[in-house]
Amino acid sequence: MKIMKKYVSDTSCIVDGKLTEMIKKGKIKGELIIPEFVLSELENQANRGKEIGFVGLDELKAIRELAKKMKIKISSLGRKPTIEEIQLAKSGRIDALIRDIAKSEKAVLVTADIVQAKSAEAIGLKVIYFEREALKKLQLESFFDKNTMSVHLKEEMRPLGKKGKPGNFELAEISKKKLTREKLEEIAKEILEVQRVSDDSFMELSRNGATVIQSGVYRIAITRPPFSKKMEITAVRPIVKVTLDDYALSERLKERLAGQAEGILLAGPPGHGKTTLAQAIAKFYQSQKKIVKTMEKPRDMQLEPEITQYSALEGSMVKTADILLLVRPDFTIYDELRETKDFRVFADLRLAGVGMVGVVHATEAVDAVHRFINRIELGLIPQVVDTIIFVKDGKINTVYSLNLKVKVPTGMNSEDLARPVIEVIDFESSELKYEIYTYGEEAVVIPIKGKGASKVQKLAEENISRAIRKFAKNAQITVISDERAVVKVREEDIPYLIGRSGSRIKSLEDELGIHLTVEPIVETLKEEVKFKLTEKGGYMIITSKAQSGKNVDVYKGKEFLFNATLGKKGQIKVKKKSQLGRQVLHASALKNLRVLI
Repeated sequence: MKIMKKYVSDTSCIVDGKLTEMIKKGKIKGELIIPEFVLSELENQANRGKEIGFVGLDELKAIRELAKKMKIKISSLGRKPTIEEIQLAKSGRIDALIRDIAKSEKAVLVTADIVQAKSAEAIGLKVIYFEREALKKLQLESFFDKNTMSVHLKEEMRPLGKKGKPGNFELAEISKKKLTREKLEEIAKEILEVQRVSDDSFMELSRNGATVIQSGVYRIAITRPPFSKKMEITAVRPIVKVTLDDYALSERLKERLAGQAEGILLAGPPGHGKTTLAQAIAKFYQSQKKIVKTMEKPRDMQLEPEITQYSALEGSMVKTADILLLVRPDFTIYDELRETKDFRVFADLRLAGVGMVGVVHATEAVDAVHRFINRIELGLIPQVVDTIIFVKDGKINTVYSLNLKVKVPTGMNSEDLARPVIEVIDFESSELKYEIYTYGEEAVVIPIKGKGASKVQKLAEENISRAIRKFAKNAQITVISDERAVVKVREEDIPYLIGRSGSRIKSLEDELGIHLTVEPIVETLKEEVKFKLTEKGGYMIITSKAQSGKNVDVYKGKEFLFNATLGKKGQIKVKKKSQLGRQVLHASALKNLRVLI
């Protein structure tokens, strides 16, 4: 009687598609055993939204259909793994259970895992091992041409591509044919196969419904429900390789990068060339015989082989930083800073003496400093960041340097208000642009030159003016903030505008969604007096020599802020954290705070 030959498959050869190939070629005849452990592992991966689980389950379905055609018996043995066995899967517990089934059934073990193959041979099992091979060109690459920066593939949508260069690109249709879910699954499966067999492809992130893979020059993000409404594949690649010479840097900036700058932030909007500049700086330091490393998640920078690129060790950049301190690089490129822990790791490495270049999203250059406020001590910021380079449209737009001084902030007069101040200076012109300091418990960023009303403010003023005009002519409107505006009208129009018990002004506030302060157009006839501004605890204190009990008006230039009564010592207290407190602080910084009695 002829004995039917038995084969036991593990997870690796199913996911790789090798078992399907063997069945198609007629190399498996008899009985194929799929352990329950394999099905449970793939099901667990799919339930967690991981691509490998979906690929494996699709392969199992295809294997069953093929086996039926080829008259191969399919059976399932074993049991579902326990929670403990699932937790120990990475250490080989599930693989050991699969080997036990092959041994008890006297079957041939089929695997694409070298460790599993050697372990099986060590206990005397017959093994068919598939060595992983490099795959042909990805289908995904066919969507790219030499001018394509990124490709966006979405279920039931036409494929789109961004064509051009950083800061100067357009979104164009690549094909008129809409993509089906089946086509996207095929592309995703191929990407995962390459990731498993290629030394140049890495799984950077795998979460419920989202996978990020760095494959050669391509950074690929695969999302599927429930994380995204429909399945989507986005692939990005760099198309521009530049050196610092391409940026036409001034000699002064070149000297700073070469000798003085050791805490550099590259800031700018997404897609405007920050990472491209980071690559150029990495090459510059490497050419100067410096040891350069990178911290990336995902690792998508295109660099010389001499520059080692690190990802998050065991999912943590903190652990990567621990290794870097042992490696002792001269410079580290951190691409990119997003979460609080990223900023703290950057600061820790810089304070440990490592030269750091960080990449951070920002709308304006000064926003890069904002990202550090409240994440590290304010006084440490200039030690961590000494140079900010703002990139827009692929070009260096602004360069700031940071200094720390103890002084009276610009616009304040009293020596009592001296404190540590971070100066943000335009590097090329040496012009002071911003000052950053604490006022009470709050850190403030004060522009040294005031800015005119924005278009949004002007539009808001027009809308308010249109509504007020029904009740008072020639009204003057000033929008103070998103929540407050000052309305100046003739004194005789004030009662009519306010209405009985404030009903009319309340109705206008509800309609416009903003608080309105009503003042007479003609400034009060009170006289301006000298005063002193100090701070104590959580308050700012305005002190005047006028008698206590006197009623005073406080102005920011010609803008009325509030009315108050002087206390026993001729003082008015304003909470620092209140809206009025911030107004008083800003008026003081601009030297236009006025007190009238």
